[in-house]
Amino acid sequence: MTIARTSATAAGSGGLHPDVLTFSSSLSLDRALWREDLIGSLAHLSMLQKVGLMPAADARALHAGLCALWAEGAAGKLDFPEDEEDVHMAVEADLARRVGEPAGRLHTARSRNDQVALDLHLHVREQCAAVLELLGSFIDELASRAEAERDVLFPAYTHRQRAIPISAAYWLCAYGAMFARDADTFTFALNQVDQLPLGVGAIAGTSLPIDRDHVRARLGFSRVSLNGLDTVGNRDFALDYTYAVTRLLIHASRLSADIIDFATAEFGFLKLDGAIACGSSMMPQKKNPDVFELIRGKSARALGNHVSMLTTVKGLPGGYLRDLQEDRAPLLDTGPLARSVLEMLRLSVPRVTFDRERAKQALVEDYTQATDLAEALVKKGLPFRTAYQAVGALVMKAKGQNLPLAKVTPEAAREVNPAFDAEVLQCLDPLTSVARKVSAGSTGPAAVAAQIAALREAAKGAKERAAKVPRLETLFKTLKETP
Repeated sequence: MTIARTSATAAGSGGLHPDVLTFSSSLSLDRALWREDLIGSLAHLSMLQKVGLMPAADARALHAGLCALWAEGAAGKLDFPEDEEDVHMAVEADLARRVGEPAGRLHTARSRNDQVALDLHLHVREQCAAVLELLGSFIDELASRAEAERDVLFPAYTHRQRAIPISAAYWLCAYGAMFARDADTFTFALNQVDQLPLGVGAIAGTSLPIDRDHVRARLGFSRVSLNGLDTVGNRDFALDYTYAVTRLLIHASRLSADIIDFATAEFGFLKLDGAIACGSSMMPQKKNPDVFELIRGKSARALGNHVSMLTTVKGLPGGYLRDLQEDRAPLLDTGPLARSVLEMLRLSVPRVTFDRERAKQALVEDYTQATDLAEALVKKGLPFRTAYQAVGALVMKAKGQNLPLAKVTPEAAREVNPAFDAEVLQCLDPLTSVARKVSAGSTGPAAVAAQIAALREAAKGAKERAAKVPRLETLFKTLKETP
């Protein structure tokens, strides 16, 4: 029977059975973390040399080897050996072939437990920054679109029934508010991941004179982790990240659901540009919102990734356990998933246009101004319930005559209640209905202007926070130039 061994640890005849190695290996997934692993190793190498645990000649050889690996990775030519359990050992094995014995010094005062924690912190930080940058741009674009659609009116819906006239700008600001909250959530996730885990060893630190603060500064973290036992088993930062993405994609799903509905013949408020609408293989008349259906569907993957992370850590005792290796698949899928959805929203939403006349007709032919009529009566001194009942009676009369509320004559209205005078009945005009809204957060023009301004501030804040994150490419350039 062939017994597998790993090159990095030089395991002999007592090495892992090949099937056990295959089952236990995460290399097929975490080879995607090669940039994070190389950057972490360069920073660790810098510290070892500073504290006297790495001879200068060995440090130079290892630095050159790590930089060569980065260059190969950047060129798409990085070819790790397949007989290693993970990217960490694969890098060490590759270095051993390049520089020989000095490669054995790189793991000084370091465990795979804190090494993988570092790689994941760097990965989550990078992904959060990339998503937050895209999110800031999308919020800004929603604000600009809202600015341009102030005069488009259509019904708001409660219980999926026509409710009250609103502007398209107000509708867009509603989704902008959701995405602005998502930006806050990613900012929180960035703050949570902003701590250096490397240096706690396998679980309880090291007796060697390391300098964690040196590594912290080189990698751009604001603090070091507090407790080693907690650090190696901590995936809270990853849960914050997958939760943030899940919420983002749920909001993207809700926006998509509205667009899908509003683009149907039954609603007819929206039109899809041919560049984003897919046809049917059998029905030549079809123009399908596949992009938005797929966005809605992909939110399930984000939720699945988050649930997978939650169930992986549920019930685990303290410290590191191999169960935590199962975080790779959901974590590595989450960032590309979020970015692809945001990129598709940014491409597709500008290609969705409003059918202004169809949207306005939905207001004229219905009873959505009823609440405005009741509030107009309140302004004349009637108790709200009295006004509510009077308008309810007027709506019933209009329905009995098969008339929309806007077509009710002043004479017919006064037969229901004499308080329905010309001033009150102005509310039957949808434009007047929207314009009369004065409360903060409403569909009124002044309130919408304030919402647009708030969204622009949220977009600016998201971009600024993303710009403050030390990105992997920048970190490598610094570590390469100043070993």
